[in-house]
Amino acid sequence: MRDARVGPDLDDDFESDDDALASPRAERTDTLSGNDGAPGFARVVAAEEAGIRLDRFLADHQAVATRSQVTRTLEAGRVAVDGRPPEKPGQSLRAGQEVTVLAAPVRPSGLEPQAMALDFVYVDAHLAVLNKPAGLVVHPGAGHAQGTLVHGLLHWARESGRALALRDAERPGIVHRIDKDTSGLMVVALSEAALTGLQAMFQAHDLERIYRAVTLGARGEGGTIRTTHARDPVDRKRFTGRLPAAVAPNARRAVTHWQALSRGEMLVVVACRLETGRTHQIRMHLAELGTPIIADPLYGGTLPAHVHGARGTQALRELQAARAMPRLALHAAVLGFRHPVTGDTLRFEAPDPPDLAALVAAIPG
Repeated sequence: MRDARVGPDLDDDFESDDDALASPRAERTDTLSGNDGAPGFARVVAAEEAGIRLDRFLADHQAVATRSQVTRTLEAGRVAVDGRPPEKPGQSLRAGQEVTVLAAPVRPSGLEPQAMALDFVYVDAHLAVLNKPAGLVVHPGAGHAQGTLVHGLLHWARESGRALALRDAERPGIVHRIDKDTSGLMVVALSEAALTGLQAMFQAHDLERIYRAVTLGARGEGGTIRTTHARDPVDRKRFTGRLPAAVAPNARRAVTHWQALSRGEMLVVVACRLETGRTHQIRMHLAELGTPIIADPLYGGTLPAHVHGARGTQALRELQAARAMPRLALHAAVLGFRHPVTGDTLRFEAPDPPDLAALVAAIPG
């Protein structure tokens, strides 16, 4: 067993999103495309599976890393049923039919490496763990064509003579992501074996992921938040756990375990352990619990304009610190998992970055 920690001697970088790694979209063709036609998955439909939908079959057997990739894989023309392209994603399968998924083609990336200071806390032949700073977008997307973590990883790999797992040319090495304004620990795949193993871990939620946050007025000492998770129908940038199944039939399960670590007059430092890892999960859960994260522009509450009473001096100090917080007060502090290749247990801790540490320092205890 190994235990690696981020110490002060090291250099200084969605919440987690289990569906972060997605295959690139491609035009649908009449023939299957892939790495020289090599199958990445092949399975015969069992008798007890007769009548199952094709997309459900692929998801059940984890033919691709996540359920969200099933549609993309079908759209890319990489799925065959008895050697022929399927009629539709919901095609009913018969016992004895063979379902094949071709390996995703590896295409050279058009991304240009960009030099940037990256804080690696662990590197071996298969994976790397780094401490992402707030403000850094993980991979290219709408409005972020340059200056992402991926660009920095490409430069680091080139300069260090290392490789990144290149199953997706637009997101090389990326297994999961955390929000732009969230700081903290991420794991990156350097080998295909690590990528496959890590994707399976995230899909099964078989990792330790603990975040630290500063919130406004948490009630209680902790608990477990279990909700659904779906996009907010009113504000499409947000997610919500309050929609009934009739309104959001495709909503997913979201579970966060939280504990109050220290409490001031207005602010509370909390630890959140992810059981699942949905987009904005912690932000959504704490906001809907009535204790939004400080400086959250999407889910955050309004800070009071004034404080009164005998405890006003301490409350005012916390209020001033909260107003000075330049970004979302959320940090991926702990990341632990079993190495997908060696089987070693790895656990990493990242201390609060200076901006979050200053906010926490204003809270007694």
